[in-house]
Amino acid sequence: MPLQLTRPICFLDLETTGINVSTDKIIEIAIVKIAIDGSSQVKRRLVNPEMPIPQGAIDVHGITNEMVKDAPSFKAIANEIKQFIEGADLAGYNSNRFDIPMLNEEFLRAGISVDIENRKLLDVQKVFHMMEQRTLSAAYKFYCQKDLQDAHSAEADATATWEILEAQVAKYPQIGNTVDSIVKFTGEDHIIDFARRFVFENGVETFNFGKHKGKPVIQVLKEEPQYYDWMMKGDFALHTKQKLTEILNRSILKK
Repeated sequence: MPLQLTRPICFLDLETTGINVSTDKIIEIAIVKIAIDGSSQVKRRLVNPEMPIPQGAIDVHGITNEMVKDAPSFKAIANEIKQFIEGADLAGYNSNRFDIPMLNEEFLRAGISVDIENRKLLDVQKVFHMMEQRTLSAAYKFYCQKDLQDAHSAEADATATWEILEAQVAKYPQIGNTVDSIVKFTGEDHIIDFARRFVFENGVETFNFGKHKGKPVIQVLKEEPQYYDWMMKGDFALHTKQKLTEILNRSILKK
């Protein structure tokens, strides 16, 4: 049974300077956009991260400082990327924990407002891990009976992820064949910030780190208002700071 779409879906993959969403940057982005009729478009761009690419990262994806020195910054292409994913759900492999948070952080750094949270975020890795427990290359071999060529090339990885999902839909009728049904099957993440510094506990926004872990955010901000300033000046993701400010503003409005 083929995947049924009610709106476009964008499979994305990023190559980056590292894995810290707060401090690392995108150096390659590839997006495979699937329309409702099944037709596809691909957008791939190299990105100048405006910082040195560590050798450890180069060893993984093979993208060197020389290769990106004349590429545009993310800020220069942010509106182009925003327009390409407009009105589409987002998908990827481990995308809910890395690619989407990293992309959102880059949009925030560029001062571009993108409504990511009101889209369906479909992580193909979650289906795979619930069913088979493997890696992307193994998933591609398992589901598509093909070896993944050019692994860690963003376009190859994004395209492989799309092919894997189509194979999963055919193999597992219990997950359904719509984005809604698959996200429902894997469990939708009810997150506050992508870095997961805050979580919901019994419907209450709660700290998920540090000395206040387990305490309601509003309670801490009332009892220790300087904690807000400490976090805003600290090395936290911009999305985390944005959500902290929203929580603070809501608590002020309730007074």
